[in-house]
Amino acid sequence: MPNVAIGFGVVLSAIGMWGYFGAEADRQSITALIPAFFGVPLIVCGALAYNSALRKHAMHAAAAIGLLGFLAGFGRGLMKLGNAISDDPLYNRAPRMALLMGVICLVFVATCVWSFISARRAQRAAAAAGDGS
Repeated sequence: MPNVAIGFGVVLSAIGMWGYFGAEADRQSITALIPAFFGVPLIVCGALAYNSALRKHAMHAAAAIGLLGFLAGFGRGLMKLGNAISDDPLYNRAPRMALLMGVICLVFVATCVWSFISARRAQRAAAAAGDGS
C-alpha cells in the first residue's frame, strides 16, 4: 500500500505542476499547485509507511489527506461546474483540474478503504487460525 500512496501522490503532484507550468506565463497562479499540496504529503506518508511500526498510522493519515483532497476538489469543482463545461479555456481549466483532483483522491480513498478491510479480514482469519490450535 505504500507504493499506491506514493503513486497517487506523484500523479497529484504532476497534475499540480502541469496546472501551474502549463498555464500562460501571465495566468500562472499558486492555486494551480493545490493538487501538489495534497500529493507531496501522500508521498511522505507512503515513504513513512515503509517502516512497519509507522505503517498503520501513515496509511490512515494518507487516507485522511485523500479524503480532504476529494472534498476540496469536488467542492471547488462543483461550485464552478458551469465554468467546467465551458468551451473557453480561460474559464474551464481550474474547475476541470479541481474535479480531476477530486476523482483521483476519491479513487485513492476507495483503494485505502478496500485495503483496510482486507487487512482486517486477514488479521481476523490469522487470529481465528491461531485460536483453533
